[in-house]
Amino acid sequence: MTQADFSYSSALDGAGLAASVAIFADGTVQRQQMAQDMEAAGFRVSQSAELAELLSGEVTLLGDVVLMECLTVDAQVVAALARLDMRVVRSGAQLIVLTSMQALDSVFAAFEQSSPQILVDSTRADRVVAVGRIAGNADNRRVRDLSEQDRLALLRLSEQVDAIAQRLDGLESTPVHSASVFRLSDKGEEYHVEKAGNAAPRRVALPNPRVVRRVIQQRQARAKFFDAELFADPAWDMLLDLVAAKGEKAQVSVTSLCIAAGVPATTALRWIRQMTEAGLFERVEDEADRRRAFIALSDRASDAMARYFAEIEAPVAAAA
Repeated sequence: MTQADFSYSSALDGAGLAASVAIFADGTVQRQQMAQDMEAAGFRVSQSAELAELLSGEVTLLGDVVLMECLTVDAQVVAALARLDMRVVRSGAQLIVLTSMQALDSVFAAFEQSSPQILVDSTRADRVVAVGRIAGNADNRRVRDLSEQDRLALLRLSEQVDAIAQRLDGLESTPVHSASVFRLSDKGEEYHVEKAGNAAPRRVALPNPRVVRRVIQQRQARAKFFDAELFADPAWDMLLDLVAAKGEKAQVSVTSLCIAAGVPATTALRWIRQMTEAGLFERVEDEADRRRAFIALSDRASDAMARYFAEIEAPVAAAA
């Protein structure tokens, strides 16, 4: 791949809107490849350095987007990531963390404040799309002040990033899972439990966890006969797993929930983030081990799931 393969004339340059990306990763070749992909997509690489330089605090200016690769962790790295979490919040930068499934729980637990985008076992296209999302959707304060010409430039940038990601994907053997557009709701609506009039809804007990586990097993059994992607519904699969775990009084790690979602971990993490923002999931810190954090249903989501199971079980009970 060469720069010429993906070069284009960006209308953002004149408006000074091209996002600056700071890249931190171990390995010169890896950093060069990441920088080349970012520049080809129209982003400005402000700096590129070893991950240790970022974690040590030597780097003070982070730029618009921080793209860091952290594939392995130990206690010292986790502590450094927690300090970085606060630095990112103070700087106002957007953080993208590239990690592995083995390090996911520790990485997720370390970033409590900055809510980074986390990509697991990412491809080159995954990384370009992640930065593209930030450039196209983040910094709404600037977008509101843009002229119509600059708004169109941002739109073109988003389209070009998607096109570049598809080209990058063609150079790799692994599929791009996180390139699809993800939105919880076109209008940003939150889930809610319907109420009858002004009366408070009657509390309903959670279903027997064995019933929920049976539903999960039945859903998984479909993959024996059909392509699993035909029935991909990560939000529902995670809700089922969490309601069963709540009934079992068990805690669910981020890694476990990603597996339960039945989709690539990066995709599952986007759902977890959106479901948390929508008030359905809650992050629960592990008081015994600060290197871990769990995901649980919110009270509102628990009530909704309890009512759902009560409603679908009522006709069965009546027929019996």
